[in-house]
Amino acid sequence: MSSSDAVQEYIQDERDPSRSPNVPITGLMVQYYHVCKRELWFMANGIDIDRETTNIQRGTHVDETSYGDSRRSFMIGNRIQLDLLDSGDVMEVKVSSALEKPARMQLLFYLWYLREVYDIDKDGVLAYPTERKRESVTLDEMATTEIESTIRGILDVVSWDSPPQLEKKPYCGSCLYQDLCWM
Repeated sequence: MSSSDAVQEYIQDERDPSRSPNVPITGLMVQYYHVCKRELWFMANGIDIDRETTNIQRGTHVDETSYGDSRRSFMIGNRIQLDLLDSGDVMEVKVSSALEKPARMQLLFYLWYLREVYDIDKDGVLAYPTERKRESVTLDEMATTEIESTIRGILDVVSWDSPPQLEKKPYCGSCLYQDLCWM
């Protein structure tokens, strides 16, 4: 199957409730793909992190306490959760802009998913409340190409029998999977 066929098959699986996708892609998977493919592989293969750690709890707290008066959360199926602002824009809230591209790609995936699966066109807002920073995000042709490339990449990585090679990155020290990688 060609790589463009893999994206089209994914879209068809998502549109048809009687079909179930081979790999149910989430926004977090998109983020992990752009942070660390090894982290993505661990998560996709059921090796999950402790959700009670300080970093995770801090992110959850910022997400739950920011913009609460102007956004609502929606669950699509059992794995796509997104927030809509009163304006109708899709919002993604992050603690820090340190990993800005992965956060933007996660939001772009949500916009792409809404358009390709439900024929709903939305714009997005990427927000970093602790930095008092907001950015408008639009799904254009270049972003669509990048998201579809990301989907193909995710489908590839999660199909591997073992995790990708270990690669030292600047943020490895704060990664919750570091004990698996560096022991």
